[in-house]
Amino acid sequence: MSAGARSQPRSEGAVLRVILLFGAVSLFADMTYEGARSILGPFLGSLGATGATVGLVAGMGELAGYGLRLFSGVLADRTRSFWRLTFFGYGVNLLAVPLLGLASAWPAAAMLVVAERLGKAIRTPARDVLLAIATQDFGRGRGFGIHEAMDQIGAVLGPLMVALALACHVGYGKSFLLLVLPALFSFVALVLARGSYRRWESAQVDPQGAQDEAEKGSRRLPPAFWSYLAAVGCVAAGYADFALVAFHAAKTGVVAPQGVPLLYALAMGVDAGAAFLAGRLFDRKGFEALRWLVVLGALAAPFLFLGRGMEFFLAGVLFWGIGMGVQESVIRAAVAELVPQGRAGTGYGLFNMVYGVAWFGGSSLMGLLYDHSPRLLVAFSCGAQLLSLPLLVRTQRWFAASRAS
Repeated sequence: MSAGARSQPRSEGAVLRVILLFGAVSLFADMTYEGARSILGPFLGSLGATGATVGLVAGMGELAGYGLRLFSGVLADRTRSFWRLTFFGYGVNLLAVPLLGLASAWPAAAMLVVAERLGKAIRTPARDVLLAIATQDFGRGRGFGIHEAMDQIGAVLGPLMVALALACHVGYGKSFLLLVLPALFSFVALVLARGSYRRWESAQVDPQGAQDEAEKGSRRLPPAFWSYLAAVGCVAAGYADFALVAFHAAKTGVVAPQGVPLLYALAMGVDAGAAFLAGRLFDRKGFEALRWLVVLGALAAPFLFLGRGMEFFLAGVLFWGIGMGVQESVIRAAVAELVPQGRAGTGYGLFNMVYGVAWFGGSSLMGLLYDHSPRLLVAFSCGAQLLSLPLLVRTQRWFAASRAS
């Protein structure tokens, strides 16, 4: 039976096991590469890289990583090799991080940074398809919310682990090598996830009928998906990267330099909680809930860049965390509701590519706007995100019409 097959109703406990194991994979994987990213800038600097070089390496990695996701998503649909792509992607993704500890020059480190992002690009669409199938009867918003919550726990623990290592005078190189431990745990969890997934998959009946259902309507992606993709691009383009938030905090002195990592950890914690709650709300209210959740995320920029005082900045961090939790859970989960199962990999590939390119372009533009006036940044940020609302309304109408027919 293919990974894209529609299965019969299955035990909620069995599905929850699969979701939790996928969550454990992401938790340990995030510990690995988020821990690495927390010290990547100063590490490259210690190898002789300039500030411009650091920015270029980070930007190239993100752009290449998101751009390749369309290719890997289409490949997943055509080959149906979801698990092979997932294992290969995680292998490249996680192996590159500890190898940074052996790099003695910034060009070699830069190649590993790009390799790590490419590994993530290879495995993300295939992994999301598997997760979408597992949560079909469980509730996709709820399932993706649990997964994102566990993912963000790793995003908090990884930097804290590296910070502790540096506090013990371990150094950058050995800190990267230390990250081989969560990388190994991630692989163990992935093996367990595959075994758990295969057990309930093998118990399903009517595999040929399920395969026919998976392939049905696979030639075209529906209009609702394209409308949704435009809405996602607006949200991503208007969302300020935390690097710019941290830069503003340091420039204005609203937060002491040593307090910025703690605020980031707080934002990741809010992200985790918001992802879980938003997922449950999406399962109950659908796209109507998504519109209100987008509005909450749009409130981050005014509080962060126009507010005066720590209390306004803290409120902005909370809204920023809520917005990120929504983007990493509900916005991902909705893709599986909009595309035919036979094109789920392509759908997630397109989604990730548009999201990444829009984020990259929007972040670059907001950096330029900030240099002129934070008010211009806020106007663009809020305007772009709120522009997604009529697109989401149109998506909901088309989606409802397709369900009715």
